[in-house]
Amino acid sequence: MKIALIAPPYPLEEAPSPPLGLCYVAAVCEALGAQVIILDYIVSKYTPEKLRAALDEFRPDVVGTNAVTMNFPQAAGIMQEVKRHNPDIITMMGGPHVSFDIDNALSHYPELDLIVIGEGEQTLSELIPVIASRREWSTINGIAYRDGDRIVITPPRELIEDLDALPLPARHLLHISRYQALGFPVSIITSRGCPNKCIFCLGRRMVGHKGRFRNAKLVVDEIEHILTYGFTRINIADDLFTASKKRVAELCEEINRRGIRFTWSAFARVNTVDLEMLRVMKDAGCDSISFGIESGNPDMLERVKKGITLDQARTAVRLSKEAGLRTHASFMVGLPGETLETLRDSRQFAQELDIEHGYHFLSPFPGTTVREEIENYDLEILTDDWNRYDANKAIVRTSRLTPEEMDDFVAAIYRQHQDKADAMEEHYRQGSCTDEEFFMIEGYYRMNLIYRLLSEDLIDTMPPSSLDLDDPISFLIERITKSTQMDEQFIGRTMRSLVTAGYIKYKQDQGVSKWFWTHNNHVEISPVP
Repeated sequence: MKIALIAPPYPLEEAPSPPLGLCYVAAVCEALGAQVIILDYIVSKYTPEKLRAALDEFRPDVVGTNAVTMNFPQAAGIMQEVKRHNPDIITMMGGPHVSFDIDNALSHYPELDLIVIGEGEQTLSELIPVIASRREWSTINGIAYRDGDRIVITPPRELIEDLDALPLPARHLLHISRYQALGFPVSIITSRGCPNKCIFCLGRRMVGHKGRFRNAKLVVDEIEHILTYGFTRINIADDLFTASKKRVAELCEEINRRGIRFTWSAFARVNTVDLEMLRVMKDAGCDSISFGIESGNPDMLERVKKGITLDQARTAVRLSKEAGLRTHASFMVGLPGETLETLRDSRQFAQELDIEHGYHFLSPFPGTTVREEIENYDLEILTDDWNRYDANKAIVRTSRLTPEEMDDFVAAIYRQHQDKADAMEEHYRQGSCTDEEFFMIEGYYRMNLIYRLLSEDLIDTMPPSSLDLDDPISFLIERITKSTQMDEQFIGRTMRSLVTAGYIKYKQDQGVSKWFWTHNNHVEISPVP
């Protein structure tokens, strides 16, 4: 059986990691003996023509994808295109959005054959062997599909108790060099499950309230495997990494025992950390930690069932600084009952903490308590246009706050940051910037350039050049400069660094040279015993 898995487009500005969930799905399918490819439109341009060409070349029996609410419309549109091109292909989708919006997804997109609900690995291990026989679908727990005009939802599946039984994510199917060029960290999970009840979050419903932990040695085996690709930074994407102090200590001890050197980051809650834990993490290579504080108003924290206090936040931030960790906090705008006063409380508290922080707008995703019990809250949801569920713009109102006021609040804060950035950029242009300003502005430009290289397929569509060129890189620089209208010297520095790192190479054939992204720089090593 041939299975094509699709990573649908996702804004590069949101700094996506290589798609971990899709890699787990791919690994399960490979373990079942299927031939699998990943068509990754996160780090390449999506067009229907490219999709059709890939389908014609691979000729899959099944095409699957996953999506969050924000990119669900694009993922569903890709499934429509698959069916238009070949109605015989079986299409399936997983992820949080479709798991909690089953009826709408299947009703509005008849091209979507079935949905894998919630945690999907065990479901797929039973589904894939019988997927060609629709009569067998009713025997598989944890899926939804149409039977004529009727939508069938099979009994729910139990969560996977033994996460160690899962195969290693199939990252070898990704174009690793593209992610390396972006410089984004690779995500891993060391556990699943979240005991908390935040009304705006899906974590508890997707992966359960009880923590399920992977064996520390197997986690570090995976880390070592990731490092063989040339990555040097990892993000631990657990719902609650710091749920168990003992578990954190075991993992960090194993990292240190093997002498592995890399940097990593993690998400935590302010009421689950202490100085000893943070120092242990720091000693094992952790250099940054992020806390979801959400509001600087105590009543608001209680209303959204965050389960923390401002004093706990103060303590966690102070201890993180003491441990030498770069500390970040996130705040939400547009929570139920939000007012200008509660927003001012958040701003003042963020300033008091004196750490990096950011603001996101509430997006009431399908499946969240706040959406499903909206009548219990001072909140009005203004749109079901899923494209707008990116947390970058207000899509709700409260009785005392309009979406325009929410937008203005965040815009005023970011204007202050932008003013500083504009001043640095002016120094950069004048050649009077400090070394720190140079690296910050150059890094910003570099990121924008690489976004364009990937999202516009500028390397993939580069015309071949004659072999008689003394310096093929000069041709590359000239073409990219012409395409982007960016400074040629900057383009030269950036492109030469990508070539030197091995992310972009050229091959010579029939009198011409052709530039291309390398697949990966993986080097096989044996695990440390």
